[in-house]
Amino acid sequence: MKITGLLATRRSLVDRLGDWEDQARWQEFFETYWKLIYSVARKSGLNDAEAQDVVQETVITVAKKIDKLRYDPAIGSFKGWLLNITRWRVADQFRKRVPSQNQTARSSDDRRTATIERVADSNAASLDELWEQEWQQNLLAAATTRVKKKVAPKHFQIFDCSVRKEWPAQKIADAFGVSVGQVYLVRHRVAGLLKKEIRKLGT
Repeated sequence: MKITGLLATRRSLVDRLGDWEDQARWQEFFETYWKLIYSVARKSGLNDAEAQDVVQETVITVAKKIDKLRYDPAIGSFKGWLLNITRWRVADQFRKRVPSQNQTARSSDDRRTATIERVADSNAASLDELWEQEWQQNLLAAATTRVKKKVAPKHFQIFDCSVRKEWPAQKIADAFGVSVGQVYLVRHRVAGLLKKEIRKLGT
């Protein structure tokens, strides 16, 4: 199911995270976005441990700077803000791969630094593209998980067969013992809930 057009910037998520004592909201934030951050870090070339560090450091940075985002609209969308934080933390991990050795010649250090900068520059555009792809996939997955908990298992299965498996309506009706009209009604209802959840997640 395509979700293009449903990814408009919303500040509700950011506003909800403003309360440090609201552990449930922060847990919701982590569960919603950690896979996105981890996947982007891995696909950027980091190993499992490094990618986990990126997730941890990104979440910590969000916690420290969330108030600034809330009160400074000039910073831009939450999606872009989270991307920049993730990008910085990924770059940090690549820098850590280059050990600091006092006995190394200055010229060698300069060459290493220049290499890191070239890698960062060359990966900037590809990371933006990767982030966009992973962002949409992550939002859809998170929203789908939420909707699955809110509807009857049979209704979600009907929706899944119709949208993901692309079964004909008559085949679905026969498989679940319902009318074709009910198939269309369930698909419409669950699709509406899915769109609502995607908007709730905010981007």
